[in-house]
This record gives sequence, C-alpha cells and structure tokens, in this order.
Amino acid sequence: MGREIELFKSKERKDRQEVAEFLRLLAEKVASGSIVLKQGQEEVTVQLPDVLQLEVEVEDEQKSKKGLQHKLEIELKWYDNDSAGGPLELE
Repeated sequence: MGREIELFKSKERKDRQEVAEFLRLLAEKVASGSIVLKQGQEEVTVQLPDVLQLEVEVEDEQKSKKGLQHKLEIELKWYDNDSAGGPLELE
C-alpha cells in the first residue's frame, strides 16, 4: 500500500450559507483548473487535470457522546495521466 501524505487540512464550523458560498467559489476554482487553499501561514496550490474522478458519499454514524452524525462527503481524485470517468447526475 502507498503512504498517504497530508498536504493541507482545515476543519471549522460555518453556517449553511457560508458553506454554500465556499462551495460556489470552489466550483469556480475547479472549473479554472487551479485551487489555492490558504489558512494562516499554511498554503497549498492544487493544479487540476481536465478529467477528475468525482466521489459522492452520504453516511450516518452513531457517535457515543453526541448521537447520530450525518456526513456528506464530496471527494475529487485523479492520477497522473488518467482519463477514466463516469456519469453522475445532480438533480
């Protein structure tokens, strides 16, 4: 198995409108092919290829202290020189 190297991580609470605005801006950056993530002194630039693998997952997990946690994960993945993809519709 390969070793995973974390380049950047951020976790913060935002209200739904702030999350929506962040996702709109992120969508624009994805379309442009370049994303710069910055928090304090930490910064990472991501160059995106023309073809990405989009993974969408919804989970429920029972947490012992806080109860039922709901999660919507949206993940973009790619390999160097990869052109495979599959259709997903958003309704």
